[in-house]
Amino acid sequence: MGDMNGEAREMTGYHAAHLTADPARTVLWSVIARYLDRWIPPGAHVVELGSGYCDWINHVRASRRVAVDIWPEIVRHAAPGVETMVLDLSRDLAALGCSTFDVVLASNVLEHFEPDAASRLVGGIAEVLRPGGRVVLVQPNFRFAFRHYFDDYTHRAVFTDVSLAALLRAHRLSIELVQPRFLPYSLRGARAFVHPWLVRAYLHAPLKPLAGQMLVVARKS
Repeated sequence: MGDMNGEAREMTGYHAAHLTADPARTVLWSVIARYLDRWIPPGAHVVELGSGYCDWINHVRASRRVAVDIWPEIVRHAAPGVETMVLDLSRDLAALGCSTFDVVLASNVLEHFEPDAASRLVGGIAEVLRPGGRVVLVQPNFRFAFRHYFDDYTHRAVFTDVSLAALLRAHRLSIELVQPRFLPYSLRGARAFVHPWLVRAYLHAPLKPLAGQMLVVARKS
């Protein structure tokens, strides 16, 4: 995938052009993190892959929290107590260690890799998980987000709630939850509605208008 410095520069350009810092995202993830607490046991060691602005990992309750991204700027966004590691997920995930973490988190990550690389990344996730550990994925669901999926010029792989679950099972991860509709595909046009009580209501609602993101939770046997 090229040299690390070149990829880091590319990611800096990507964040500046496509994924700028947004206070609404911080509000959103502060509520989502509480909603997903059920999948993170007390005292867990947790790592988030592709942390970006660290909006998710900063709000996680855990004994150890680690943010990982190829983007060097994560060190500026990590909250006190959150460790940071700058590395290429497609090549260097083994640097996290084997059977090191109880929970692996990732939001909008796998679609940025070519299909074979995404599969290898899932295999690497299985390796860094401890026995009984979980992976919690928030991911665009092509089934419901196909109109805007490739508006992001870095999207390479396509996943649905069916294919992502199959990929996880192929790497011997047992599916605990598949929620095809979990969150809206994008914050664009919805920032004015991002208030904690509205986000909580949406997460618990049986019907989720505009949902284009899925939630998949799997466990290492």
